[in-house]
Amino acid sequence: MKLLREVLIYIAVGAAIYTGMQLTMQNYTVVYTSMLPGIHQGDWIRVEKVTYWISAPKRGDVIVLQPPRNESETPYIKRIIGLPGDRIEVVGGKVKVNGFVIDEPYISAPPQYTLGPVTVPADNYFVLGDNRNNSVDSHGGWTVPRQNIIGKGWFIYWPPSRWGMVPNYDLASQGIPQPASSATK
Repeated sequence: MKLLREVLIYIAVGAAIYTGMQLTMQNYTVVYTSMLPGIHQGDWIRVEKVTYWISAPKRGDVIVLQPPRNESETPYIKRIIGLPGDRIEVVGGKVKVNGFVIDEPYISAPPQYTLGPVTVPADNYFVLGDNRNNSVDSHGGWTVPRQNIIGKGWFIYWPPSRWGMVPNYDLASQGIPQPASSATK
């Protein structure tokens, strides 16, 4: 009887841990090349969901999201460039947020397109792939509603030669001005 009770306790603990992991983490296999050079097609990534339960997404975060307008059944992986209320512009191979040119050491090449200026709607995010010229992203005229964000890219776990943290960057440290709509709050 004591052995049976211990086995049931181990099963219950294991089930609780498994359930907790499923609620707070998710696996994602990168299908596209839009995040080169930092994230490769075929990488397996662990996506964590807890961060955005506690705080809002930030500029520079790599996120996994449900595509807009049902463009694909496969989730996308992109980098957040603009927050709600931000004014985004792409001119001369440079991305500007609220008039400030951001430094982007993570991109494969400067964008070869012009965009905007556009203002990010409330409760939406402007995202771009790091492979700027080969990415289906917000420069195509859409933004990401908050509820479409699955989670923040956390860890590349396959293949073993690529183990490491997902390359999130803190764009806030660049001194980007806050959008006019939130500066008065």
